[in-house]
Amino acid sequence: MFRLWAKEWKHNRLLCDMVVCNDDPSMTRTKKIFAALDEICYAFDLSKPIWLDSTIEEFKRHDKARFTQDNFIDSIDFDFLEIQIIEE
Repeated sequence: MFRLWAKEWKHNRLLCDMVVCNDDPSMTRTKKIFAALDEICYAFDLSKPIWLDSTIEEFKRHDKARFTQDNFIDSIDFDFLEIQIIEE
């Protein structure tokens, strides 16, 4: 089972979080990540973040990434959105 945990942080406090599960064996890992991120953005009412090179490298290394204001076209009212794979 694939599970991705998303958290919104502001001033070192957790504003909200969500876990997205995906059991579809026909999807690749990348497709599961993008589908989960789409679901998270819809639930949190956010625009989709842009994957910068630094974000991709961080995610490859740690299975965890932070999306700051630099990753969003619209302004955000939190410090960063953090996603983390908690189970594969």
